[in-house]
Amino acid sequence: MIDFITTTALQNQSCDCICIGFYSDKLQENFSANSELTTLLRDGNIEEIISQGDFTGKLGLTHLVSMGKNNACTPRILLVGLGESEKCSKKNYHKAIESIISAIKPLPIKHLGVHLFAACKEELSITYMLQQLAFQLQRQTYQYSKQALQQGIALYTKDNCSKDTDKHTPLEKVSCIVNQTINDEQQGNDALFLGASLGMGVNTTRFLGDLPANVCTPTYLANFAEQMGQQYDCLTIRVKDEADMQQLGMNVLLSVSQGSKQEAKFIEIEYTPGQAKSNDTIVLVGKGVTFDTGGISLKPSASMDEMKYDMCGAASVFGTMHFLAESMSCQTRVVAVIPAVENMPSDRATKPGDIFLSYSGKTVEVLNTDAEGRLILADALSYAEETYQPTKMINVATLTGACIIALGNHRSAVMSNDDAFAKELMEVGQSVCDPCWQLPLDDEYDKLLHSNFADMANIGGRAAGSITAGCFLKRFVKNTTWAHLDIAGVAWLEGKKKGATGRPVPLLANWIIQQ
Repeated sequence: MIDFITTTALQNQSCDCICIGFYSDKLQENFSANSELTTLLRDGNIEEIISQGDFTGKLGLTHLVSMGKNNACTPRILLVGLGESEKCSKKNYHKAIESIISAIKPLPIKHLGVHLFAACKEELSITYMLQQLAFQLQRQTYQYSKQALQQGIALYTKDNCSKDTDKHTPLEKVSCIVNQTINDEQQGNDALFLGASLGMGVNTTRFLGDLPANVCTPTYLANFAEQMGQQYDCLTIRVKDEADMQQLGMNVLLSVSQGSKQEAKFIEIEYTPGQAKSNDTIVLVGKGVTFDTGGISLKPSASMDEMKYDMCGAASVFGTMHFLAESMSCQTRVVAVIPAVENMPSDRATKPGDIFLSYSGKTVEVLNTDAEGRLILADALSYAEETYQPTKMINVATLTGACIIALGNHRSAVMSNDDAFAKELMEVGQSVCDPCWQLPLDDEYDKLLHSNFADMANIGGRAAGSITAGCFLKRFVKNTTWAHLDIAGVAWLEGKKKGATGRPVPLLANWIIQQ
């Protein structure tokens, strides 16, 4: 557990390390401005280190100074470069935090002191800086380990953050010195708590995404939801099995799971605040394909192991709900709907050309069984809109490889039946460094879904693949303000850093808070 506190007397704290930020163009000015730490800085010969050019304040640069055993306050100081003061931004602040984490990770630090909060541009409020510090530090508590795997189900909470003493000493306490205007200490601690809660939600998303598909099955996700419901009174969990879905007419969803021995699950997680301040309801729908072979339209074998990440839409929705339940920061009802399936080839699997009647009453010709995510989302969107009558609805999915070709691995794609809503999501994403970019849903693209034998086909050809997938989903939303986030390019990293990223939980969480 990390215990965050704010203080105006950091130099009197017995920290294992104190991090102090410096702007590259105001090194001496920064040194003089740190009046509360002047004695400590002089004891460490910081002024001499700066004058000799050993530390320049370049963004992301760190310099560790040993203070010796005789110093009663701290054995080490970490100088942190904040870059040029005029270029101070949220992105640069994030880089500074990341550099701190990289520098302290191999060190035996249990109590960390942080003093980065020099005057900045208006966009960097003190509460935002505190929130992001807590978020990034909490995020670093995540470690995929055999212990987590053996536990099976493990929420990342303040009481059971993963600790691996073989790799590094886990942080137990973080003290922050705040010499800017802040209404009261509670405001600072609220910001820290919000950031830490968001880090927990991101870690839950990463944990679920990184689990192997032989562990993280649709049933596993259903059990995971049940545990969340047991842990948080504000959450209500409902799980439907295949018989329930069959009775409801979710045939398009079930067409994906019918080739697998793993039974599909339809998971609903309802967050209800103690005193709701509005009658609005927000619905999040997450694609939960726990492993995607492509079905009969089999994928190439190269990198197929990464198809365990095809449930990262569902994982991000789980993480967002975990954040809401932990922080209780939202006074609006939020419902998560997660269709969970496994897409496998077998003698029972859906064949290209098969036609199914959806929950909405529309028929779908399945021309490609590897375009399965939109099938399970179609029934889920129709059901969620009819059941919960949401004010706004967002579905999240690793939906198309075409999205990676269009936007790479930096931005999610957003498509919506309301341009103002898409713009709103883009602005929030930009503000929290979890960016997305709007793609169109024009009628000309929608026409590509024509079928001679059903109301629509599930693919529209190679051209504009991400957009036609969005057009397909749009057909299953009647009157609700809706957006589709295609996170295929941002949900996980490849290569040596392979692992789930936890995106777009920061975007979803901060957008919900703003509602």
